[in-house]
Amino acid sequence: MANLKELRSRITSVSSTMQITSAMKMVSAAKLSKAQDAITAMRPYADKLTELLQSLSATLGEESESKYAEQREVKKVLVVAISSNRGLAGAFNSNIVKGVKSLYEEQLNGKEVELYTIGKKANDILKKTFTISNHNTEIFDKLEFDDVAEIAEDIMKAFVEGNYDKVMLVYNSFRNAATQIVTKEQFLPIIPMEEGGDNVNLDYIFEPEKEEIVKELIPKSLKIQLYKALRDSFASEHGARMTAMHKATDNATELRDSLKLSYNKARQASITNEILEIVGGAEALNN
Repeated sequence: MANLKELRSRITSVSSTMQITSAMKMVSAAKLSKAQDAITAMRPYADKLTELLQSLSATLGEESESKYAEQREVKKVLVVAISSNRGLAGAFNSNIVKGVKSLYEEQLNGKEVELYTIGKKANDILKKTFTISNHNTEIFDKLEFDDVAEIAEDIMKAFVEGNYDKVMLVYNSFRNAATQIVTKEQFLPIIPMEEGGDNVNLDYIFEPEKEEIVKELIPKSLKIQLYKALRDSFASEHGARMTAMHKATDNATELRDSLKLSYNKARQASITNEILEIVGGAEALNN
């Protein structure tokens, strides 16, 4: 059994760690509240815009097909991997790394794959395995639509110029503070709504022309899609960190209580030994 000095030192160390994890949990909880409100507010708009765009694109016909919907033989693929800049968030970042690798093994094996990494953690790991065409670590400092739109425009331009035949997004989709789902979705080319979809045959009145509306909507929809993915990831990060710090605080509390129990037992044993030595000495003097 460790001596009393070692136990006191460990108790102090664990207590300090518990204070840090508890503070980080509260900070993440405050940030999560704002991030959750933001993604909850924009998700219906983003989903409806994408649904409307797919419905309109399906009715245009091949003669008016958008340059962002061009289907090519897939030879070169860009994977946009969205992680975070900081750790201490459980499996949040490692799940993105696993998601990218599983996407490659299941769908992209044999094709030329490059990565656009958003967030430091995934970039640090994935650059050892994949070619990184670009990376961004500043976007989460102030997550604004205009900044995300610039990234989307660069990716869209690279697709139109034929640098890539397909663009995929890999990110954590926010469900709740304890649940983040790794999502792999196609960014480019646009996937039109399948025949027989609920909205394909709806009779719309267009003003101005349908082609002009779609031409304006497609770039906006793609920018919104990327912005939603980043917002999802941002909320997921704080949810994952809050959950991880909550578990870490609970574990530290249990360890501290266990160490205190061991300390009290060791102290009681030490006092008992001292009493026995005193009694033994007194008996020796009497004899």
